[in-house]
Amino acid sequence: MATLSSAPPAAHLQARRSDRLHQRLFDALYRRCLVYNACWEDPAVDRQILDIGEDDDVLVITSAGCNALDYALAGARSVHAVDANPRQNALLELKLAALRRLEFEDLFALFGDGFHPHAERVYRGALRDDLSVFAQQYWDRHIKWFRSGRSSFYFHGLSGLAAYGARRWFAWRPRLKDALERLFQADTLDEQAAIYHQEVKPRIWTPLTRRVLSSQWLMSLLGVPHAQRRLVEAQHGGAVSGFIEDAIEYVATQLPLRDNYFWRVYFTGRYTRRCCPEYLKEANHERLRSGLVDRVQPHTDTVTGFLRGHAGTPSRFVLLDHMDWMGEEQPDALRDEWEAILSRATPGARILLRSAHAAPGYLDSVCLGPDDAGLARFLSFRHEDVPRLQAEDRVHTYAGLVIADAMV
Repeated sequence: MATLSSAPPAAHLQARRSDRLHQRLFDALYRRCLVYNACWEDPAVDRQILDIGEDDDVLVITSAGCNALDYALAGARSVHAVDANPRQNALLELKLAALRRLEFEDLFALFGDGFHPHAERVYRGALRDDLSVFAQQYWDRHIKWFRSGRSSFYFHGLSGLAAYGARRWFAWRPRLKDALERLFQADTLDEQAAIYHQEVKPRIWTPLTRRVLSSQWLMSLLGVPHAQRRLVEAQHGGAVSGFIEDAIEYVATQLPLRDNYFWRVYFTGRYTRRCCPEYLKEANHERLRSGLVDRVQPHTDTVTGFLRGHAGTPSRFVLLDHMDWMGEEQPDALRDEWEAILSRATPGARILLRSAHAAPGYLDSVCLGPDDAGLARFLSFRHEDVPRLQAEDRVHTYAGLVIADAMV
């Protein structure tokens, strides 16, 4: 007699195998590589949300360290930059050493132009001794990135490789490259929009472009694990390329590109003196080297590990999008992290996180305490300002912005 099988369909099993393979690829890259060479979150939006004061202790995921320095400039008492990838902290350490030891011209050559003709000499003569052992070993091998044939540090690391590939593609399409250059030089939004719709959009959004943008290997280079990719697909009808296309169109037609240093650095490989992160402005260099730089401390650890081992009580948490990585794949670790955050946060602490989904469902699944209470028991979510802040965000690649105050 025939029986019904409870086994999953073959297609479903194949998809699960593919998911696991993609996750292993991302994990392998993340464990061995510098993923982010520049921060991809807008600190001008963060400053409005966090309202940082002189009594605030900030915990932030390090990423490339640009925003940790921004929070010090905003007046935080301390900034703890935490990242499980030691290479991200090695980059922040190099920036901290450069801010302490270098004159502004050398600092800007390294991190503004992404190119210094004497990078190795500057590194060994002024910076290396300030670094941890791991950071020394890392930059002994990679300081050459600041004077390589790719012309810029910002074309190295995983996200830099993706930017370099795009640059080479633009070089093969000179009309598109010229139109993009004029897009960044436009004086008005009307001029920007006209260039984009008439000259950029018809040339850039081809079937090949959409296919490449939807590939998981490119998502891995950009620091997007498969779990987060699924959130993007759920938010945007299954089309990753459609989400990216909409984000770029919004940035190109609704926000001034002349001061949008996030997109400029990946298109050109460098910042300008006018269009750059706050830590690369000459007046702020003086403020940082006069003492503010000492308020930034890198820690190689998970958020949970840091909070359990550190005596402080943060009043501001900037968690970027890393919970997207944990939602479905590591629910126990996600719960442990929220328990650590709420056990160490000051009363009324402000928590900021971003997500690939406008309403990340994993937040509803977190249950804490002996009675398995949801996060709403412990957090007061602030939704009223989110649409305005999302509209102002110069990066504009996150569908979700979550702002909450701890009720502890």
